[in-house]
Amino acid sequence: MSNILKSFFFGLAIAGAVVAVAAFGDDSRAQSRSKSVVELYTSQGCSSCPPADALLEKYAARDDVVALSLPVDYWDYLGWKDTLASPLYSQRQRDYALTRGDREVYTPQVVVNGVAHAVGSDKRTIDRQISRTIRRQARVAVQLRPEGDTVVIETGAAPRGLAKASGTIWLALVKKSEKVAIQRGENRGRKITYYNVVRELKPIGEWRGKATTLKIAKMDLKKLGVDGCVVLLQQGKTGRILGVAEMEDLRGI
Repeated sequence: MSNILKSFFFGLAIAGAVVAVAAFGDDSRAQSRSKSVVELYTSQGCSSCPPADALLEKYAARDDVVALSLPVDYWDYLGWKDTLASPLYSQRQRDYALTRGDREVYTPQVVVNGVAHAVGSDKRTIDRQISRTIRRQARVAVQLRPEGDTVVIETGAAPRGLAKASGTIWLALVKKSEKVAIQRGENRGRKITYYNVVRELKPIGEWRGKATTLKIAKMDLKKLGVDGCVVLLQQGKTGRILGVAEMEDLRGI
């Protein structure tokens, strides 16, 4: 399936965050612990998506991957309104296509490290894109740690030679799994489990190539029934992902 609409960028919100320049240490450490980011654009109304949804569980279990499911809403008209979808995720997918310049928008679609895409059920191609993009991309260290009533997000400075040393710091609130009984549409009668479902994705700060610290109130993370959170450092809003950190279990913070 495919659907192409005009793109718009939603504004950068920094509410609740405190931004400051901070020393971070040697950014050469970032590559050794870097992870790839695999974003799956899926829909409960897409009959081709269940194999991709199942495959994402395997990527979620890998130590070298941060896997995220971002359900889109543009197939709702087929008879079933996706219970996890957001129009913001649909727009993010379209913005990726515009940034890449290929106008490829479909489900199930995986976007790898912000720069490459593949059919979400095609493990061989996804693995090839992970290997290719992680080798070619400059990486910036990102860390998360609890501190009092906040969670501190630290990013490193831009490595030498990185063009366009600016970008967006994103916060994703993630539900580890969600089983949905689909009653209408192309997947009528099926019960499908979705993994690492993004329940909220928002920009929380700007990165200008310098080491940066943000502080987020813990209470802002513990909502929507989520289990964990992920922070992405990304060129522009839908460019290369330069760094990622995750906190898989928010219960203990």
